[in-house]
Amino acid sequence: MATPPKKSWFDNLRESQVWNSIFRHGPPDNTRNRSLAVLTNVFLHLHPVKVRKSGLRLKYTWCAGGTTFFLFLVETITGLLLMFYYRPTAEYAFVDILDLRSQVPLGVMREIHRWGAHAMVIAVWLHMLRVFMTGSYKPPREFNWNVGVLLLVLTLLLSFTGYLLPWDQLAMWAVTVGSNMARATPFLGNEGPGAALLKVGDIGLVHAGDDARFALLAGRFVGSAALLRFYVLHCVGIPLVAAVLMAVHFWRVRKDGGISGPL
Repeated sequence: MATPPKKSWFDNLRESQVWNSIFRHGPPDNTRNRSLAVLTNVFLHLHPVKVRKSGLRLKYTWCAGGTTFFLFLVETITGLLLMFYYRPTAEYAFVDILDLRSQVPLGVMREIHRWGAHAMVIAVWLHMLRVFMTGSYKPPREFNWNVGVLLLVLTLLLSFTGYLLPWDQLAMWAVTVGSNMARATPFLGNEGPGAALLKVGDIGLVHAGDDARFALLAGRFVGSAALLRFYVLHCVGIPLVAAVLMAVHFWRVRKDGGISGPL
């Protein structure tokens, strides 16, 4: 009677209950197992099971979408590290930024965060340009195109709210000029179109004390309240909304037939 071949420790591990409780399929060496590897992975299950080779060519996709998501992860990780040292108060904010450059460990994190933010804005614009120029916004992807436009706006808001955090003269005057544009918000800015129509009798409902600019700055000018509000929006509010919309964006890429192919 022939002796069965001796199994290696790795074969015994793959047949163990612990391994099978985690991995419910064999190695991705055929079409079925490759599909199961994507479907049963918590990170990959939002990705399309199959995509066209033409849709993965770098000269077509520019890899702008993947680059944008990678930069978002870089910004999240470096931002979390910076939060340990930065205090969003008028007294300490500017000093903490100086210390982040030269005094604290891993001070390069602030520079990575700053340049990563600039690169993310460029990557988002390139992604939107590629999608527009290849007609990938057309049905059935028009909903996902609108989600992408919202993500573009959130990316710009992340950059805008982060601009104030260094709390120097450049930041204060840049945000002052930028926030002044909120006065012209339709129906919500006291100088915007339609605001004059919102009134009860002779009393206007939208004025400088409760319009869009006041809500953005938590006051009538750029002060400590605006710094705290921008910090909360930059670190918590906008990233959470962006993360949810990115999950929807990836999910719709799969539901709309995978990465769009060339026209």
